[in-house]
Amino acid sequence: MSKAINYEDDVKIDPDALDVEWLRQSELMGIYGKHQAQTRNEMDNAKELIDVTKAKLDFAIRNDPEKYGLAKVTESAIQSAILLQEEYRENNEAYANARYENDVALSVVRAIEQKKTALENLVRLLQSSYFSGPKAPRDLSAEVLKEKERKNANQKVKIKRRRVGNDE
Repeated sequence: MSKAINYEDDVKIDPDALDVEWLRQSELMGIYGKHQAQTRNEMDNAKELIDVTKAKLDFAIRNDPEKYGLAKVTESAIQSAILLQEEYRENNEAYANARYENDVALSVVRAIEQKKTALENLVRLLQSSYFSGPKAPRDLSAEVLKEKERKNANQKVKIKRRRVGNDE
């Protein structure tokens, strides 16, 4: 993903900048929706790799059972031999990592959706003068610019994602 994401900051609400928060909300949903779709794709690819590896190992074991330490070829013995193969275990671990990343991404999308609900409720409170007090109107353009500058300064903080095939 080309744009750095920092979900811990992005799910927070600045109650003094509800207008800026609302302006960012659709952008955040787009960013995190794409991120979740990407992690889902990586998870699906990792699962496909497990299935292919399993099929190749099944074929290899059936063709040369002695190489895999099998005296008798049974379905149970073949499945057990597959589970013991390093390639299968590595691919299974990559899938588990991809599934975890997808679960985290999905929870962030839900948190951003929850943020929308919280913003709606804060606006209702504001409309009912819950936060009443004399204030001068803010310069919305300056607030958006300030928010972008803050975001650019925080780009060093990223969600670390393990990709399928990386040695991390």
